Amino acid sequence: MANHATKRPPRVGDNPRFRRTLLAIVLVLVTIVVIAPLVVIGAQAFSLGIGYFAKTIAEPDTRHAILLTVVTALIAVPINTVFGVAAAWAITKFDFRGKRLLTIVIELPFSISPIVAGVAYLFVYGLQGLFGPMLQSAEIKILFALPGIVIASMFVTAPFVARELIPLMQAQGRDLEEAATSLGASGWRTFFSVTLPNIKWALLYGIVLCNSRVMGEFGAVSVVSGNIRGQTNTLPLHIELLYHDYNAVGAFAAASILALLAIVTLVAKVALERQGAGRRSRPASLAGVEPTAETRP
Repeated sequence: MANHATKRPPRVGDNPRFRRTLLAIVLVLVTIVVIAPLVVIGAQAFSLGIGYFAKTIAEPDTRHAILLTVVTALIAVPINTVFGVAAAWAITKFDFRGKRLLTIVIELPFSISPIVAGVAYLFVYGLQGLFGPMLQSAEIKILFALPGIVIASMFVTAPFVARELIPLMQAQGRDLEEAATSLGASGWRTFFSVTLPNIKWALLYGIVLCNSRVMGEFGAVSVVSGNIRGQTNTLPLHIELLYHDYNAVGAFAAASILALLAIVTLVAKVALERQGAGRRSRPASLAGVEPTAETRP
């Protein structure tokens, strides 16, 4: 009896014309939306030479904007990292009332415009806001100062770490943590010896994304900072001021710093993805957790 070859069902990728058309559309859009702006930024930043570029970056207001951006990131990113890890651990490893509400609250900053968030902070910490009179009497300045910039940056970047960890920790389950607990490990020992090794790449991935967004945030910070040149201007706000001052080359020079940050972030993102970040990886073992005297047979 003759053998008949089994025909596999046709796939979309089998059509070469469709595949080439799709790739052409993607390449055109990437060129127009991503590559062309980056090329323009680089060309304009160095259009008057490297000397003028260095002079622009070395200006006191630009240096202060860069320093303020870095300081904001150094404060906001660690706090959001701790919050993201704690929230993800609580949501995925424990059952409690309000668990669904906590998940919704974590996603809230992605649903609210950053400018709306900035205006909301005005009504909370402003002079006529909810806590304004109390803060003024205590001589505590939140808005138009570093604390307001940090709080606004924390709001818009709060979900990044948690969003990377929650799906991974849900896929890993609770078995290893429960096993470690049954061996007598404390909560902190369980976290550092069992949970952290299983989530380290996803955690770094979330930190990279959080840091990139903090340094590039504009909307919420523009509202709460007051746009005071040389005092409360972060780098994105300073770029806008330079452009409004008809200093286009200076604006592009400052923008090239953020563009460079974006490229570094992209490289770090790809490197972390190769290490397993952002994917459901196989959980590690209980290495490092030894039975206590009470749990040894």
